[in-house]
Amino acid sequence: MFLLCRFRTKPKPSADIPKQEEQGEEGPTKSALKKKAKEEEKARKKAEKAAKAKEAEQVREAAEGPDYAAAHYGKLPLHQSQSRSNRERTEIATLSAKNDSEHVLLRARIQTSRLQSNKMAFLSLRQRTDTIQAMLAVNDKQVSKQMVKWAAGLSVESIVLVHGTVIKSPESIKSCSIDDVEIHISEIWLIAGVEGRLPFSLEDASRSETAPEVEGQFSKVLLDTRLNSRVVDLRTQTNQAIFKLQHAIGDLFRNYLNNNGFTEIHSPKLQGAATESGASVFKVGYFKGNAYLAQSPQLAKQMAIAADFERVYEIGPVFRAEDSNTHRHLTEFIGLDLEMTIEEHYHEVKELLDGMLKTIFKGLKERHAKEIAVVSKQFEAEEFKWREETLTLTFREAVDLLVEDGVDRGILDDINTENEKRLGRLVKAKYDTDYFIIDKFPLELRPFYTMPDPNDPVRINVIYLGVALILFIQTLTNSYDFFMRGEEILSGAQRIHDPEFLCQQMLAKGVDPESMKGYIDGFRMGCPPHGGGGIGLERVLMLFLKLNNIRRASLFPRDPKRLEP
Repeated sequence: MFLLCRFRTKPKPSADIPKQEEQGEEGPTKSALKKKAKEEEKARKKAEKAAKAKEAEQVREAAEGPDYAAAHYGKLPLHQSQSRSNRERTEIATLSAKNDSEHVLLRARIQTSRLQSNKMAFLSLRQRTDTIQAMLAVNDKQVSKQMVKWAAGLSVESIVLVHGTVIKSPESIKSCSIDDVEIHISEIWLIAGVEGRLPFSLEDASRSETAPEVEGQFSKVLLDTRLNSRVVDLRTQTNQAIFKLQHAIGDLFRNYLNNNGFTEIHSPKLQGAATESGASVFKVGYFKGNAYLAQSPQLAKQMAIAADFERVYEIGPVFRAEDSNTHRHLTEFIGLDLEMTIEEHYHEVKELLDGMLKTIFKGLKERHAKEIAVVSKQFEAEEFKWREETLTLTFREAVDLLVEDGVDRGILDDINTENEKRLGRLVKAKYDTDYFIIDKFPLELRPFYTMPDPNDPVRINVIYLGVALILFIQTLTNSYDFFMRGEEILSGAQRIHDPEFLCQQMLAKGVDPESMKGYIDGFRMGCPPHGGGGIGLERVLMLFLKLNNIRRASLFPRDPKRLEP
């Protein structure tokens, strides 16, 4: 016999009542029903409010009548180069009071927008570092209330095409770089809008670095946040100015060397051997083997000298696989490198480099005062100073300065970053300059291809097998570093051009000459004495403007933690 039993199963919770405690044995509890009714009433009132607002808008539009300005504003169709009217476009930077009453056509971004009333709106229009105020005011022919409302509702950072008339302003417009005129808009067309929210406002991103953060008024935009949305960050007037100045440094470098008999070269960035320091090069797959990204164009420059180019330079990327997460290191940066033959003394190279850098400083100050002023509003700093006759210290003199200031001589075999900055402060206080040179570095601190200084050997008395011997060991080199605001920006030297001596120095530094046979063979064919130097473009820019972090001087910086954007 089988005993049949009936079981009453408990019903599954309703989707409308997510919490188990809100329902009883027979269904929803009173509190759950009450809560649901309250939510439904709230939704009903919200829908009624929206419907009334829409109805009121329709009534207002009906009262205003047909939009007589409809042909003067709106969103343009997708730009596919459908036509070409060849109408002249205006640059905001060119406008001034002398253009009063002129009609202009220009493309710009909306930087700010303010609806003054239902009959008037003000826009701030921006092209790169230049801004101008624009106004829409209702009139009987071209500008309607609907047009004013539409224009004021456009998202900040939208790109618009504006037709208007330049009108001289009765008083200075302090919020814009063009302060003596404004544009009275007759037509405004949307070219490209903004999808979603901006990651931060350009107003916040443009504030002075020293401005205190005020809760509820504005937020400080952190560097990582900026770099994560670099496209938006680069639109600020400060960044537009920074990269104009970066361009200017490269331009001044190139022009100076062109005028001094140099030839621009382009060396390969893929190399078959880790030439200078195997621990700090990037290894990449190369077909069935491996290659390395070039740390510098150093070896290629020297081979160009051996090939009778006499004077060469290059502006190009440099790669350093160093896990240095500091304010002044990047894994990829732009190198400004040069190499030249020496007639009598390596100071010929040092003096040319010095003249080139002072020409850059002078060119920036004289030709780009406007951009420097824009940057200084956000990154406040003392004006960069240099002397007509550049201060040059030997390495020993630099060490002596630090020792006089209380640094232990025992730790100054090499001057580390902290003591570099300290030396910069001492030099500024004593000599009133932000720019100086240190000459005659110790041999142990320089690469294998650096020429030792023949005039400063150390005498050592040695007794060998009962015989007194005198040995002379070279400890210094014909090398130099250049400094800005207490940080190194250029390293250079006379190079060894004799192949046998070069092999000796390579072995002394633990480098196998056979691993660089192609490089050494170039010198076996006869190479003149030569020297040069390498400069980090971003570092010069950072220190001239005192940006405090090299990533601000790099368009899309690469460091050990960042490969995007």
